[in-house]
Amino acid sequence: MATTNAPRYSRHAALLGAAAAVLLLGGCGGAAQHRTASAGERSAGPSAGTGTGAAKVPEATTFTTVRGAPEDAAPAAGADGEGGTDGTVVHPTGPAPVFDRPGGRRIATLPATQLGGPTWVPVVETSGEWRRVLLPSRPNRASGWLAGTGLRTARTPYTVRVEVAKRQLTLLKSGRRAGRWTVAVGGAKTPTPAGRTFIMASVLPGKKTPSPLVLPLGTHSATLDTFGGGPGTVALHGWPDASVFGKAVTHGCVRVPADALKALSRVPLGSPVLITA
Repeated sequence: MATTNAPRYSRHAALLGAAAAVLLLGGCGGAAQHRTASAGERSAGPSAGTGTGAAKVPEATTFTTVRGAPEDAAPAAGADGEGGTDGTVVHPTGPAPVFDRPGGRRIATLPATQLGGPTWVPVVETSGEWRRVLLPSRPNRASGWLAGTGLRTARTPYTVRVEVAKRQLTLLKSGRRAGRWTVAVGGAKTPTPAGRTFIMASVLPGKKTPSPLVLPLGTHSATLDTFGGGPGTVALHGWPDASVFGKAVTHGCVRVPADALKALSRVPLGSPVLITA
């Protein structure tokens, strides 16, 4: 298992079309829809993970549901600021089987890329050569086990903490505060979901959108199956109207000021994000 000491994967951003960016920004502006399945979602049935072939399990992406995925055992870990991990993140060099326990039942395949960029996920538990990681799929707090082979490993010094009640985002580097900002969060009917997640991707919209950069997280709206035609992915992003900061007005995303977005753009993919109520 290769180890990368300096995580230089941090600033990779996929240049996506305006339509894709709008799907991701739909959680904070634009039409929200209650549906029985997210747009583009592919779910695995109860017996779908019993085989070993990749065709019998879903890919673990923001568009899918991974049934049978063990729930994160410590979603509030790191409430003191560290994100409950030692900063280890891993990147599969190819499609990686995901299991419900070390050597157990295969439940998904973790692809090498997410939204046009490399897949990096945080390690929340280790057992021998096995790594338990957070997944970008529904249900929220889904996790899974990866074998140690075929993984690149790095460490991120960053943790992002979002305190919904205070409407505040804090960026920590090596346990020390690197910045704190007042932000906008989800409204009462479409709250920003609490729990431990991570920065899944870094998206540079191909055309003008409300934010020059979108940072999708590995979590989804808990009350909306889709917004704007997208999968209900929650993201960190900017917003042109500063009057929203300090308010609960979004469909679940976290809108941040321009200087916060600039600081967050330097945070490596896979870095833990702890959202507390």
